[in-house]
Amino acid sequence: MNNLIKLVDNGLEKFLPTQEPRKLFDSMRYTVLLEGKRLRPVLCLEMCRILGGDPQNALAMACSIEMLHAQTLIHDDLPSMDNDDFRRGKPSNHKIFGEATAILAGDALISWAGQNIIKNTPAPAELRIELLNDYFTAAGANGVIAGQIIDIDAEHNSTLHTEENLEFIHTHKTGDLFNLAIISGAKIAQAPQSEINKAQHFAQIFGLAFQIADDILDVISNFNELGKTLGKDQQAGKLTYVTLYGIDNAKCKLTCLLNECDNIINEYNSNILKEIIDGIRKRTGV
Repeated sequence: MNNLIKLVDNGLEKFLPTQEPRKLFDSMRYTVLLEGKRLRPVLCLEMCRILGGDPQNALAMACSIEMLHAQTLIHDDLPSMDNDDFRRGKPSNHKIFGEATAILAGDALISWAGQNIIKNTPAPAELRIELLNDYFTAAGANGVIAGQIIDIDAEHNSTLHTEENLEFIHTHKTGDLFNLAIISGAKIAQAPQSEINKAQHFAQIFGLAFQIADDILDVISNFNELGKTLGKDQQAGKLTYVTLYGIDNAKCKLTCLLNECDNIINEYNSNILKEIIDGIRKRTGV
């Protein structure tokens, strides 16, 4: 897995170089290049490999997904959103560059990542257009932004703390980017539709598992492990799996989902996917 992380890190440096206006690009690069697990791009590359493709062909797409993920983190940390001063153990983007620049950097990353898909993905034009459509769907009003608005509306509003809204938030705010990563890797490998459907099923299960794990970690983890302020979900009155069902039920649900992931991983025979799932188990204690 470390080899794929290094490949992604090198790709991010290549696809997001320093240039003018310097302050804007410094802000964009600051969050994109923060040390992290790179789960989404790694999943993209590994799914491409599993299904018979060359991970190098998926590198630009994988890096664009990481840029989009960074954009969501920049905006999520803003005072008008989750108001968090730290991300991955470092000051949030707006604490370094100011709110205005952070907003613009996030906006710029959305379009920059889309351009990167078009310019640097070695695939037929028809496939690049399909990937670009998938990217902007995940990035937009039917994707992560939809999840974010419901997440914000549900803060301190118990009437919106419903199973339906929780599923919507998890599906879009978190799940859509994992789905984009896994499905795009499969498409770049030019896998048959049956394999793409199976990959999508795995993406849906994994995305939900990851968000439930994140909800649990907000309660049981510490700053050194997560690199962000803990306990903010409860303080903000957020709708999470833990606040709706309790910590024990959340752990039970997570265990079931990770077992489902294991069943699919056994078919793929991927040590990297197994390492990712085992890592979630270890961190959450399930």
